[in-house]
Amino acid sequence: MAPPGVGVYFSRARMPHEISTGTLAQLTGSLAETAGRILPDDILDVVCLACTSGTVAVGEERVCAELSKGAPTARATSLMGSVTRALEALQVRRIAVGTPYADELTDTVVGYLHTQAGFEISAYAGLGLDYDRDMVRITPDYLLEFGASLDTPDADALLISCSALRSLEIVEALEEKIRKPVIVSNQAMMWNCLRLAGVEDRLSGFGALLRRF
Repeated sequence: MAPPGVGVYFSRARMPHEISTGTLAQLTGSLAETAGRILPDDILDVVCLACTSGTVAVGEERVCAELSKGAPTARATSLMGSVTRALEALQVRRIAVGTPYADELTDTVVGYLHTQAGFEISAYAGLGLDYDRDMVRITPDYLLEFGASLDTPDADALLISCSALRSLEIVEALEEKIRKPVIVSNQAMMWNCLRLAGVEDRLSGFGALLRRF
């Protein structure tokens, strides 16, 4: 998804292995140091926390503040921030939501989307998983059927949350199947980071978001 001339760099943040609201909140202490490790002798245009549920657990404002400590010249953002901006760009208000998380974290993420971001939720479900190692093993074919099963007639769009999922691979097929926009975490993150960096290229193969906005 990086057009010619765009560099993408990353570093790992420390956190416990189990994925829950409590463990994800522990990301806070490592964000500044992790951001500072990325090209420490060069200038970044944008820095982003690539974890949707982690943003919710830590808080968008705190995430951006910690990232800015480590990369003070960059525009700081997050994955959940990217998701909400993507949905706003599509001008949708009612969404169906799918996650790989256990019930507690799914409820936290959906609650954030409703109470903090202001979206109406037409339906939602999680897959009950606690570990990234299990989330990355979910096949794209399964995600295609899972996503389609969540769609409701009154939903304006479908969101599949979590950067660990291979959902980027089925965005186009899922949009064709349900005939409405689909947002997935990594697609939204890259779109938001590109636009914050002043890169306006329209890209095909990754859904309506990158193709049209």
